[in-house]
Amino acid sequence: MPLTTIPPLSRRALLRALGSGAALGGLAGCGVPAAYVRPGDRAATDLSSTDKRLNWANWPLYIDTDDERPSRRPTLEAFERRTGISVEYVEEINDNDEFFGKISPALMNHQSTGRDLVVISDWMSARFVRLGWVQEMDRARQPNVTRYLDRQLRSPAFDPGRTYTVPWQSGITGIAYNRRRTGREIRQVSDLWASDLKGRVTLLSGLDEAFALLMQGNGVDITRWTADDFHTVCDQVEKQVKRGQIRRFTGNDYIKDLSSGDVLACQAYSGDVIQLQADDPDIEFVVPDEGAELWAESLMIPNLARHKANAERLIDYYYDPEVAAELAAWVNYVCPVPAAQDVLASAKDEESAALAENPLIFPDKQMRSRLAIARDINSDERVEFGKRWNQIAGL
Repeated sequence: MPLTTIPPLSRRALLRALGSGAALGGLAGCGVPAAYVRPGDRAATDLSSTDKRLNWANWPLYIDTDDERPSRRPTLEAFERRTGISVEYVEEINDNDEFFGKISPALMNHQSTGRDLVVISDWMSARFVRLGWVQEMDRARQPNVTRYLDRQLRSPAFDPGRTYTVPWQSGITGIAYNRRRTGREIRQVSDLWASDLKGRVTLLSGLDEAFALLMQGNGVDITRWTADDFHTVCDQVEKQVKRGQIRRFTGNDYIKDLSSGDVLACQAYSGDVIQLQADDPDIEFVVPDEGAELWAESLMIPNLARHKANAERLIDYYYDPEVAAELAAWVNYVCPVPAAQDVLASAKDEESAALAENPLIFPDKQMRSRLAIARDINSDERVEFGKRWNQIAGL
């Protein structure tokens, strides 16, 4: 969920209007025979040993670049020099649903997507894993992943042991607010409903992005929430919409509302706020007292990828703490390689060294105790839940 992610696209709006759950979520889990791919049908002949290249699809501005030459990507170029593997890096993912719609026809028809590596949000990764559209990784080729992957991210409900996915970056969905403009602290989810914030609060529009934090505000354990928990949240949000508390539902465009002062408090992503704070130190990010959601966007190898071993090698390269530190210093999201903290702490550059002490990049023990990974919305729930949420959010 990078800072520069484009606000919701027309295709996304269409998918949401259809209840992206209804059109796509139903496919994702109701056992459509043509959609599910059995384990024995997922691999193609791997050309990695003779064809030193791979194709990688990622989000815009989600990798380090050279300040003077933005077209250069230092860590990726170092990988190419070290291994002799040429990487075609394509910034083609602007929205999870849109990308799903782009490559799902090939995957459900047992065809190659033309991509060896993709990065999507874990709630969408869950859909790919359930459908059998991604390949199991060979951890023998990934000693750094085995050693350094953040323990809190190692075993999400949709992929126990991270057999099919590896976090690219992680982050926290919490609350951002302008301390100078509010004149007080915000500490709890319920603070969003205070009368002095009426009309100047935004929530995230995407169901998968919004629901967990709101449930946590009710004291729910989001690792095993229920349908009743979901509908309770919807009842609460509907009430706040009717009383005019919520200005609107947003994608990443909450950023401009918060910066301009049109909004005083909002649901927000940790990495966005770090970058906003560089221009306005009055903006604060809060992990509420009741807790916040820890999420990841993960690397996956689609079925029939022709350069699987090359892709596994690249993934492991980014789990070298030195490389992970260089990437973390640029993207400013929660680093999935905690060992990178010591690397940054020893940096000669004061600005880089300071990042090692930022709990939004390297959460401390106290913060981690209030973070949880939400169980995803399963296929049986998605149509019903998507329809109700989209009506509330006006999607």
